[in-house]
Amino acid sequence: MEYKYLGRTKERISAIGIGTWQLDLNEKAAHEIVCSGVDNGINLIDTAEIYGTEGIVGKVLDRIGRDDIHVASKVWPNHFHYQDLIDACNGSLKRLGIKQIWLYQLHYPNYTVPIEDTMSALEHLQKEGKIRHIGVSNFSAKELEDAQAALNHGEVVSNQVEYSILMREHEEDGLVDYCKRNNITLIAYSPLGEGQLYERRNAALLSGLDAIGEPHGKTGTQVALNWLISKKPVVAIPKASSAKHMAENAGAATFNLTEGAIGKVDELSKGFSKRPLMGRHVRKLLKHTTFWHGIAARRYGQDQ
Repeated sequence: MEYKYLGRTKERISAIGIGTWQLDLNEKAAHEIVCSGVDNGINLIDTAEIYGTEGIVGKVLDRIGRDDIHVASKVWPNHFHYQDLIDACNGSLKRLGIKQIWLYQLHYPNYTVPIEDTMSALEHLQKEGKIRHIGVSNFSAKELEDAQAALNHGEVVSNQVEYSILMREHEEDGLVDYCKRNNITLIAYSPLGEGQLYERRNAALLSGLDAIGEPHGKTGTQVALNWLISKKPVVAIPKASSAKHMAENAGAATFNLTEGAIGKVDELSKGFSKRPLMGRHVRKLLKHTTFWHGIAARRYGQDQ
């Protein structure tokens, strides 16, 4: 397993982590998946209050232990006011059954709440020892700068965004380069395009990736993940539906694509893209309204 430093810290995380978005499994299945990941060197598991998976993650941690697992969670934008954020963190700690969240992330920008209030609450939680590191999610480079500027002592160590061979928007908008220059870890969620990599329309792409992986004894899935983590600031958190799938994901961090192979992947991916859930203009608009925050929170049962 390849490991990378988290931001500017001296703490290392596995280049492949375990994502739990849309993880609709019973405790036994989740236990098998996490154990498969840990057995293969993974030490990062990512969840969020809105996912509804913090409880099951906590139960799994009860069974396998917590000493070697870095738990990352996220707070939803409708909890960005100072006291709301503190209360939300306490709720996450209770559901997870832990005393400290290793990486606590703002889930999505919320322009209706002053960023200074939000970052102040995070620093308070960090001072109390309830969170170890501060991160964000779905932030642009400018939003990252603003979040960092609002901190008095701490630093933003990571930004979790959608990034895959089918969704390369953040190469174009400069975010990947920004994170590299500033030693900010970029955590790639949906690194397999939410499963769209396996759709019929992308069959030629997957076949090409399989061919690139064949000399290494690796699958197209593993090539797609390795292509991501070959970039200095990037770690990936794919979801797994089984222990076998988890082991395959972990195997993506046990080899290195050559520069030539990376170039082939880049060339091969041209013309292929993910069907976006929301366009850029819609996503920008959502940062200025609380309406969808509440709708989503009620949808996932986290409107607390």
